Amino acid sequence: MNSILSDDSVRGAAERLWPEAGRAELGDLIARATWTSIVEPSDGVAGAVTQMLGARAALEEAERAVAAARPSPPAGIDAPAWHQALARWRPRFGPDRVTDALRAAHRKSLILLTPDDQRWPEQLNDLGPHAPIALWVHGDPGTLSQRRSFLSIVGARAASPYGEQVAGELADDLSRSGVVVVSGGAYGIDGAAHRAAIRADGATIAVMAGGADRVYPAGHAYLLQRIVETGAVISEVAPGAAPTKFRFLRRNRLIAALGAATVVVEAAQRSGSLSTAGAAAELGRPLGAVPGSVLSTTSAGCHRLLREYDAVCVTCGDDARELMALGGEHPGGAGDRPLAAPVDPVTLRVRDALGTRAWRSVDDIARSSGVAPTEVTAALGLLGLEGAAEQDGGRWRLGRGS
Repeated sequence: MNSILSDDSVRGAAERLWPEAGRAELGDLIARATWTSIVEPSDGVAGAVTQMLGARAALEEAERAVAAARPSPPAGIDAPAWHQALARWRPRFGPDRVTDALRAAHRKSLILLTPDDQRWPEQLNDLGPHAPIALWVHGDPGTLSQRRSFLSIVGARAASPYGEQVAGELADDLSRSGVVVVSGGAYGIDGAAHRAAIRADGATIAVMAGGADRVYPAGHAYLLQRIVETGAVISEVAPGAAPTKFRFLRRNRLIAALGAATVVVEAAQRSGSLSTAGAAAELGRPLGAVPGSVLSTTSAGCHRLLREYDAVCVTCGDDARELMALGGEHPGGAGDRPLAAPVDPVTLRVRDALGTRAWRSVDDIARSSGVAPTEVTAALGLLGLEGAAEQDGGRWRLGRGS
């Protein structure tokens, strides 16, 4: 296997993207860009080995191990976990993915922000080995600077007029006092918070589940462009990567980690926003929730946070500022039950890789999902039993009822 770091197409694309980088810096940037192309978000083995060895040395170690018959793990890495990780990464190793990502980044003028950069948001380091290896930034990376204060505002996509009004008022008030509003760029509460921050001439950050160069949702094309102009659109996955259900769930931990506190404005009982709240609680971040009508299903999740998870009632900007000031003094409560229903990440990633029309082989699904082929086969078997996937010889697609 030829080294990605020395591949001519990779280096050529990298030199166009980073023309002023020295040799050592260029190698590290290529390595981190490669990791964002190979691994799925929150890969703890990739995070641990890059933190121990550095991105470049870790990539070289992984390349040697992928090519070896019986690779030994780096010191400090559990052998079974290392071998499982190699099986996940192997289908994606190669220069083409990296070259495509670098070229896409160049077309959109994306910036690769690394933990060595002074603008890196150090609060993400609280995620430990599950912290991003790098961030692709579309816009001003200075928006992420530690010199700023951040509040995460999340909520339902199918928000009510009440929820959008409250989210907008919170974001407007906080933006005027210099707080950076963090959200996920989605319809509903996210969009209301971003728009209000922009109207207030404040800075806002949209954390994406797909590549930072992708416009998703399509209906927010203008809003995302305005965020790029006034703040930043960021992602931990490579440019061109598609948003998937798994990536949305993992993206939520970044929203929670960036904020000094997280406020949930509206959420149904099974809202994805509750995974952000759960991540905030695990990190010890203060958690707030906006109350709504007891008759409103879009406020049921917020009421659950207030009742069972020690969330603070937030009704105005002053409440949110008090919540941010609490910091580690008021960690989010951990109830007796998980906030969100447990999801098997392997099965979810395999399902994300299936389509309703095209039949796909196991190897193709492994490359798309970042799951080892043996695990793909097992997950497909379960999906097939549930009727969620159907088989034609050695190829698979989503079941017709899915």
